[in-house]
Amino acid sequence: MLTLIKRLIPRPVFLLIQPIYHYTLSLLGALIYRFPSNSLYVIGVTGTKGKSSTVQIISSILEASGEKVATASTISFSINDESVPNKFKMTMPGRFFLQYFLRGAVRKGSKYAVIEMTSEGVKQFRHKWIALDALVFTNLRPEHIEAHGSFENYRDAKLKLRDSISKSNKKERVIVSNIDDEHGSLFLDTEVEKKLPYSLTNTKHGVNEKGVTISLDENTFTSTLRGKFNGHNILAAITLSKHLGIDDNSIQRGLDNVLIPGRVEFINEGQDFDVVVDYAHTTDSLLALYDAFPGRKKICVLGSTGGGRDKWKRPKIGEIVEANCEKVILTDEDPYDENPKEIVEDVISGMKEKPQVIMDRREAIKKGIEIAEKGGIVLITGKGTDPYIMGPRGEKTPWSDAEVAREILHDLGKTDVL
Repeated sequence: MLTLIKRLIPRPVFLLIQPIYHYTLSLLGALIYRFPSNSLYVIGVTGTKGKSSTVQIISSILEASGEKVATASTISFSINDESVPNKFKMTMPGRFFLQYFLRGAVRKGSKYAVIEMTSEGVKQFRHKWIALDALVFTNLRPEHIEAHGSFENYRDAKLKLRDSISKSNKKERVIVSNIDDEHGSLFLDTEVEKKLPYSLTNTKHGVNEKGVTISLDENTFTSTLRGKFNGHNILAAITLSKHLGIDDNSIQRGLDNVLIPGRVEFINEGQDFDVVVDYAHTTDSLLALYDAFPGRKKICVLGSTGGGRDKWKRPKIGEIVEANCEKVILTDEDPYDENPKEIVEDVISGMKEKPQVIMDRREAIKKGIEIAEKGGIVLITGKGTDPYIMGPRGEKTPWSDAEVAREILHDLGKTDVL
């Protein structure tokens, strides 16, 4: 419908009515589904990185404590024991979806709903009429600059979620904010009943290739999730869980049980090297992922997510992968209406030496696995659990980095299951 409206009216007029259109849809959805968030304890998770992982960790801890939980994230939509992949290619779908989803959670007896919340969703008022009990802020880095016009606009869109919880009709509202991030204090600058800053820097912790340990209140929590970035995500989840009165044993069980597809996901088919699929697509997230595997010979397969967006970061990505990877294979990712070869050339412009370019993503992953050596690691980044490669004019090619990697490992015989 929105596409039809775009075609029928001049662009200046469309830009004028677009906010009204989105706001009206948001209100209608809430009315039709009878404001379901009022009957749930709703936890919003926002930030640039770590949102999906934090949603999954919080949900796993709540489930380990015996609660019924619904989650909505880039990865999936789940209500209690039922889960389906998110195939919308958007974290906060429109057309009433979130209100429909929350009503389903109420109907099935969920107590909690944990929702990943994005700046794009805020821009289109999809957070409206969702009454928040808690808001978790992970971090803020430059992203979606073209869509918002500036970093300040992007930041301010996130801060509207802070304003939203301050106006929520819920009691005992809480904000959990990462004060290791320079913007963390902004999310605490509001009127809610409880403000809970967290800092991995000021918390005793350990990070190595086996995972993360965090010591709080004379207890040490462990997780096999890799990387310092997951240390932040875990600490955010623990901080909120303790506020909710969840005991330490349940928190640890939740950490033990958590599964996060497409986020440092190991594809283990018996090969003598590691293959990891991860969503990392920003300069910071790539650096954090590479730092999680020090001293390893890295073969890095990637593109630059999102044709037509965040072009500024492409040369920086090239610079980072060249500095951290023994072998770089650049490939197609999500070109949309942009020429995929031009996207790759933008990445190459930040590199001193030209890397191998294989535009067919399957062939690029195959090459990375073919040349992997014992003890090395193949890092396939940019898509995570994204179910499609997005092409011109909305074309969607079904895709899964994880499944492709598994198939290739079997086809090449680099597995103990032949």
